[in-house]
Amino acid sequence: MKINIPLPFDRTEEPEQFQTMAAVREVGAAVERAGFHAGLVTDHPCPTGRWLDAGGHHAQAPFVMLALLAAVTTKIRLQTGILVLPYRNPFIVARDVATLDRYSNGRVTLSLGAGYLKGEYRAVGVDFEQRNELMDEYMRALKLSLTGKEFEFEGTGYKAFGNRILPGPVQKPHPPLLVGGNSRRAIRRAVELGDGWNPFFTAQSAAAAVSTGRGASNTTRTAPMETEEDLAAGIAYMKEHCEKVGRKDMPDVILGSITSPGDKWSTQQLLDRLCRFRELGVNGAAISVDGHTRREWCDKAERLGEDVIAKLSVESSS
Repeated sequence: MKINIPLPFDRTEEPEQFQTMAAVREVGAAVERAGFHAGLVTDHPCPTGRWLDAGGHHAQAPFVMLALLAAVTTKIRLQTGILVLPYRNPFIVARDVATLDRYSNGRVTLSLGAGYLKGEYRAVGVDFEQRNELMDEYMRALKLSLTGKEFEFEGTGYKAFGNRILPGPVQKPHPPLLVGGNSRRAIRRAVELGDGWNPFFTAQSAAAAVSTGRGASNTTRTAPMETEEDLAAGIAYMKEHCEKVGRKDMPDVILGSITSPGDKWSTQQLLDRLCRFRELGVNGAAISVDGHTRREWCDKAERLGEDVIAKLSVESSS
């Protein structure tokens, strides 16, 4: 079971704590010492004030933040969680990915999604109603352009005719591509175009949803996944679609955060949940950490490493 961690660099209310290079260095060192598999950054280039005031959040430029993290670390994987792919020309994304993967010695993981904020789609000039079609198209273009070979591809409003992106990424044929989202369309996309599925709980408290099966948030903007049973149903559908299209290897299942900042769960409760997820076929999951200062955040991350990650490693090897 791979344990990932969302990184705190979107904490705009504490700029001196989380928006400096000192913060990047300290956070990077802490998550590597703790043994986390990947550090996650999200993607909201231009969110609306209405969404932010209703509980949304800012996000720093994902490839910039991951490049800074790469510069101060050597082991942790650099993961988008998630990148809204239809916001950007896929060849611009491919160039960023290839560069970051090359200079980080093959540490990039891309989780990609279609997004859900109409106001942000409007701000970046992309048709919200076409997001799913663009997502599929852009994933195909991205995979082709990351081969390191000359390629041709005609898409919606753009055309590559004998173009090259060199050097290509270290990872072959490309860095892992995870498909974010809970809908059946996202699951089919993961099977047909991706290396993994990256679902996330949509209840107010993800861990509480697994425990009680109650209460999805009224402001959920994506397909609901409130309980362990919902996750199991999604995995079953993924297996069914693999059989339908003839895919022999199952995509990895990498859960988004199974906790929310402020949740109070004991070490044993976290271990029990992770073990249940593993029994369902989950390969990885993220655990969120809170902290008013970066020292508090780093201390909590390192305690998770000692109390959870180390114990999971022992169980896996025994």
